[in-house]
Amino acid sequence: MEKEFWENRWENGQTGWDIGAVSTPIKEYIDQITDHELNVLVPGCGNAYEAEYLWEQGFKNVKIVEIAKGAIDSFKKRFPDFPADQIFFEDFFKLDSKEHQFDLIIEQTFFCAIHPSMRPKYAEKMSELIRPGGKLVGLLFDFPLESGPPFGGNKEEYLGYFKPYFHIRLLEKARNSIKPRSGREFFMILERK
Repeated sequence: MEKEFWENRWENGQTGWDIGAVSTPIKEYIDQITDHELNVLVPGCGNAYEAEYLWEQGFKNVKIVEIAKGAIDSFKKRFPDFPADQIFFEDFFKLDSKEHQFDLIIEQTFFCAIHPSMRPKYAEKMSELIRPGGKLVGLLFDFPLESGPPFGGNKEEYLGYFKPYFHIRLLEKARNSIKPRSGREFFMILERK
């Protein structure tokens, strides 16, 4: 989560994780949500295609958090109508859970970007920010944990992080991944205990 590392990646156009749109599994999940009043967060949002898509579908309580100014600037340039007070330019792990509580948090390449040593803290912080009964939904990579980012992992490892805080509603191979990631990611729906 070193700010300089991510700033350099943005400045040098090293954004290989960016697929240029909301990913299919997340889009299809969003499409079936009927309550547009949900308070939603997209952490480590990058270009925040998920937030943009949510907004366009009528979700107005969408917030994004990002540590890299280049990402925030890119998003603001592409989507200038998004409310500035719903953009948090800060470290996700420093969000105050007394001030911010969410019904839904969307995971898209943030988990794989943080160092694996931070994964237990990620699960704990998610549990602090999500209201009981709220959900953490998104994608996790399914390939060996090697040097990164992106950092991979496996289902058993992920369950170890999340089971203390969440009911595992779904953690299975994504059936509708984009072609380059087909067979290499899990779709998850975790409900806060």
